[in-house]
Amino acid sequence: MLDLSFLPFCTFLGILGFVSVAFVSAWCQRWRGGFAWDGSAKMFNWHPVLMVTGMVVLYGAAALVYRLPPAWRGPKLPWKVLHGALALAAFVLAVLGLVAVFRFHNDRGTPNMYSLHSWLGLATLLLFSCQWVAGLSSFLLPWAPAWLRALYKPVHVFFGSTILMLSMASCVSGINEKLFFSLKNGTTEYKLLPAEAVFANTLGLLILLFGVLVLGALARPSWKRPDADCPDSRQ
Repeated sequence: MLDLSFLPFCTFLGILGFVSVAFVSAWCQRWRGGFAWDGSAKMFNWHPVLMVTGMVVLYGAAALVYRLPPAWRGPKLPWKVLHGALALAAFVLAVLGLVAVFRFHNDRGTPNMYSLHSWLGLATLLLFSCQWVAGLSSFLLPWAPAWLRALYKPVHVFFGSTILMLSMASCVSGINEKLFFSLKNGTTEYKLLPAEAVFANTLGLLILLFGVLVLGALARPSWKRPDADCPDSRQ
């Protein structure tokens, strides 16, 4: 990555996340009929909005909490709570997104869990739930010994990045699947690239760009919190 300071990068990333949520909301409002909670197609529209907001944007924000310079010194507990709270908020939104799509399918008699997108999305959410519970038990609650935390930390970090990549893949495959189902008649055929197809394809690129930048920030050594035995991290 370029030699950028973290705070301007973080500001740009926040704008990019906001734009991604705005894009998916505008797509569902402008071309998919808006929102409702009644089992109709409008209820389905909550699914992409909640998933992008929760599993990509909020989850990415949670992953970057420890990259904030104020988190490098002082007590870690407030930052642990913030990290866990953002992840929990992402999980709640994702569960609501699942409720929306399952109710929509059930009310219309559409089978559940038949596509690669559905398999990938559910696997991502199940892995995320295990990651959150394990992180809470190991790092936030007081009973985990130091050796267990040290042993589990690299596993937690690895699966954190893995879940974000799976979330990106789930969102992009879901956008593509929705376009294939919706744009298949007359002049709106997907391969003719109507305005909706261009807009939704752009949304997919925004999601990928956001996720790749988050992963890049996580991998950048100079933006990592110093270890406890590093002189710069001592109080």
